[in-house]
Amino acid sequence: MNNKRKISNGMKKSTNKLQGIISISSKGTGYVAIGEDKNKARPTERSFGRGQDPEIDFGHLNTALHGDMVEIILHSKGKGRQTAEVSKIISRAKIGFAGVLEKENDIFFLKPDDTKMYTDILIAKENLNGAKADQKVFVEIVSWKNVSKAPEGKVIKIFGMPGDNDAEMHAIAMEKGFDEELPKRVEDEAKEIKQGGIQKSDCMGRRDFRKVLTFTIDPDDAKDFDDAVSFRILPSLSKEGVGGGELYEIGIHIADVSHYVKVGSLLDIEARERGTSVYLVDRTIPMLPETLSNDLCSLLPHKDRLTMSAVFMIDKNAKVKNEWFGPTVIHSQKRFTYEEAEKSIQKFTAPFHKELSILNNLAKKLTKERFDNGAISLDQEEVKFVLDSKGTPLKVIKKERGDSNRLIEEFMLLANKKVAELISNKKDKGRVSIYRVHDLPSKEKMTDLAFFLHSLGHRVTLRDGVIPNYEINKLLESLTGKNAKETIRDTIHRAVIRSMAKAIYSTRNIGHYGLAFEYYTHFTSPIRRYPDIMVHRLLNNYLAKKKIDRDKLHEYEEIARISSEQEKRAADAERASIKYKQVQYMSKRKGEKFQGIISGVTEWGIYVEEIETKSEGLVKVRDMSDDFYIFNEKKLELVGQKKKNKYRLGDRVKIKVSGVDLERKTIDYSLI
Repeated sequence: MNNKRKISNGMKKSTNKLQGIISISSKGTGYVAIGEDKNKARPTERSFGRGQDPEIDFGHLNTALHGDMVEIILHSKGKGRQTAEVSKIISRAKIGFAGVLEKENDIFFLKPDDTKMYTDILIAKENLNGAKADQKVFVEIVSWKNVSKAPEGKVIKIFGMPGDNDAEMHAIAMEKGFDEELPKRVEDEAKEIKQGGIQKSDCMGRRDFRKVLTFTIDPDDAKDFDDAVSFRILPSLSKEGVGGGELYEIGIHIADVSHYVKVGSLLDIEARERGTSVYLVDRTIPMLPETLSNDLCSLLPHKDRLTMSAVFMIDKNAKVKNEWFGPTVIHSQKRFTYEEAEKSIQKFTAPFHKELSILNNLAKKLTKERFDNGAISLDQEEVKFVLDSKGTPLKVIKKERGDSNRLIEEFMLLANKKVAELISNKKDKGRVSIYRVHDLPSKEKMTDLAFFLHSLGHRVTLRDGVIPNYEINKLLESLTGKNAKETIRDTIHRAVIRSMAKAIYSTRNIGHYGLAFEYYTHFTSPIRRYPDIMVHRLLNNYLAKKKIDRDKLHEYEEIARISSEQEKRAADAERASIKYKQVQYMSKRKGEKFQGIISGVTEWGIYVEEIETKSEGLVKVRDMSDDFYIFNEKKLELVGQKKKNKYRLGDRVKIKVSGVDLERKTIDYSLI
């Protein structure tokens, strides 16, 4: 057992105190983001440029952990970077850690999986709770009074043995704050609601769509169907009506979760704390019990279901001529997978070809309008795994996004935008609402992005510190579908996304920069997102002419904050599960050769992403024996001093798997 480094107690006197969130690198160095710009780039091993957040060496962390809110004291400014020390922990980001329980000289301690956790955690024998050495466990810190010693903890949960698929996936989830098991009382409450089913009285006062063509389109492995689409062609109206020509009634029907999940119920409290469902590689950790998420609330085919709907009258040019919002009851006639819907769009004789073709054409026009208004392409290429019965990855394949995916996406965007406009009510400035907002990117990040693009040979302009959206879209479009350039496009695309602010939930509307919407919210996924349940409640209240007391604003702001944090944790868990499976996949392929693209350049090596599986690994500088390489920070490249070979972001390289560490979830590549 080790405490990694000796902690210094020396603290320099200063009255220059600041507060901020601390980020800790894998080397144990801290950086504190200060000031009002919460989206400011934080200096990490692989940032585009060096930020200027105060730096805190290991000896001055004073028990601060990654993500904590801390108070710091700035040191006297010298010629180099501003340094500081932590003077107070204001709030902890987390106190629980997954890892392997180890034993040394009759002392038990946790070796954390989290690479940013720089110290082991001591476990007294009375706090083992039945855990044994070499097991995968989850531990919570119970005391850390002496900064020169390791923290003390207790075992909360035993997962199993390291390497076991269930143990590893459960550990990843709990590491990010999500327990796979819902409390029994919550499950029981859901079962009681399920037993009641849908009564005739539940349908009273609802607009009836049960005889209107309605269907769902979802991934083939989906079980929780949040949304359905209804479609019918309306008779042409005269010019005295809404205009001549063919018109379509398109209903976006969303599971009416708020009908079942009442304010203050056990279900509501649990869903509010979780904030979201979590989608790992091989499982879903639902926000709501499966008796609701996969059954009573899920818009299953051939079953009556209660919904909240946004219904639009749309002309052939995709212009909304009329809109209606309210509670409905539907009966889905067809459950499409994306692949099935894609075939129906393309094949004349396939089921619902005409309806899906019309919807597809309208969706394309809605997409064009969005991009004409300044939206940015934020879609990222994703991979999925084919697993055996034990969860071992057999192969990794790229997820395909066709017209059917974009069709559903576009109509969900339309519903979210229109609901946001309704609940905002421009005339009522004091109205309480929850929005999905996306701020402008910071000028610092945009400058870094412009420099990065220039290093790849792409010139862009900065206007008021921001690269115009149309220039970014034009660049990405120019690299689409051009073999070698496609992988460079993916690198550039990720760099663009990394430069953007993070979309969050808020009661203060600032618009959605990426989508180019003045008003936007989340209405379409209440089975898996708590903010959507809140939006449904708000919509019901406003349709009933009820006002939300302004005293509730603080509560809604807190819900928005928690939901934003939980969303980030869920995304981190998903990425961690993908990373683990990629490492596991490559562990069986040591010595095999692949094509890769350089995804990061540092002084200690180059990060390379294998093209087909997107498995990222490190080529260490010390292993590049053909020359002596120097890191050019300004140009983000490694340059050989004798042969002048250069390795830059976006370059294609041939690699070989030289080493894999499943425990640390890392891959080592070597160049060939």
